[in-house]
Amino acid sequence: MKLSKQDILKALETITVPGEGQNMVESGSVTNVVTFGDEVIVDITIKNPSLQARKKTEVEILQAIHKHVYEKAKIKVNVKVDAPEKPQANTIKGKPIPGIQNIVAVASGKGGVGKSTVTANIAIMLAKMGFKVGVLDADIYGPSMPIMFDVEMEKPLSVTVDGKSKMKPVENYGVKILSIGFFTKPDQAVIWRGPMAAKALNQMIFDAAWGELDFLLLDLPPGTGDIHLSIMQSLPITGAVVVSTPQNVALADAKKGVAMFQQDSINVPVLGIIENMAYFTPEELPNNKYYIFGKEGAKHLAEDLDVPLLGEIPLVQSIREAGDVGRPAAMQVATPTEKAFEKLTQNVVQEVVNRNENLPETEAIKITTMAGCSAVNKK
Repeated sequence: MKLSKQDILKALETITVPGEGQNMVESGSVTNVVTFGDEVIVDITIKNPSLQARKKTEVEILQAIHKHVYEKAKIKVNVKVDAPEKPQANTIKGKPIPGIQNIVAVASGKGGVGKSTVTANIAIMLAKMGFKVGVLDADIYGPSMPIMFDVEMEKPLSVTVDGKSKMKPVENYGVKILSIGFFTKPDQAVIWRGPMAAKALNQMIFDAAWGELDFLLLDLPPGTGDIHLSIMQSLPITGAVVVSTPQNVALADAKKGVAMFQQDSINVPVLGIIENMAYFTPEELPNNKYYIFGKEGAKHLAEDLDVPLLGEIPLVQSIREAGDVGRPAAMQVATPTEKAFEKLTQNVVQEVVNRNENLPETEAIKITTMAGCSAVNKK
């Protein structure tokens, strides 16, 4: 069968370019179409540099041509990324931490979705993969990392680095940890206003002897508030991941979390979404899956927002038990839980690599107050 260029273009008009409201032909994304009998070559240019966007574009083109033109057509898609250049007016970078290569913020729009549990297990898995890892427990009002790493009774020591006194992070399982929980009693509530919390965080960030790290994970508090802005003001964050359960209430808040990072004034790359408590499988029925909180909610949200779904973590009693006794579930060997966290962590690492290859360094933001309202501007 001989394919025509006009039929191919008509099929491509059925595909909408994410974020532009136009189809591929109208937007000018299709730069060239060449046909040879039943073979077709499509050259296309997109603005989204992520690997997921390129794969999604290629799949949609294949499906459209097979559906609307010829189901046995032999198709080659050449995807070129033409990401808009970052404005040069704001070029002052945030203050990096010497020796730390990547800073990944772990956030959730809603509390109780397992953000800290996911952070701890990603850290453990990164360490098992051979990376140098640190965790900053930035959840000032509900620190949990000391419990999850079985270091509740530990205290950071003071060390001298280049003539300055620094905090030495507590270390366990190959992960360096700092948390406000090390400086308060277990039954003591932290009742601080935003400026005090921000000052404590800055001390744990910049007055700490982190040493050489491949990854520093920031366990952020739930929501979108002052602590988040303080962190992004202090540090050029490599990227953020958002944790959610599949239920609609959690997804609505997760969407806000993604939107916070994607605001033009903040512009922290979102590495992807993690679905925690995705399904429940009883031990006595290992082949059964029960979707207690809904099915694939985070997957659909990731597709809608055009960000990667990094992984699905099942609802397993041993994950909760492992966190409670200070031995994260990712330490278990040859279990479904370990495999789930291993796959998730591999995806996080890959997205960090993609982000560093395709995007410029993240800038910190500058926070000012005008007429009693918080305004966020990039430095």
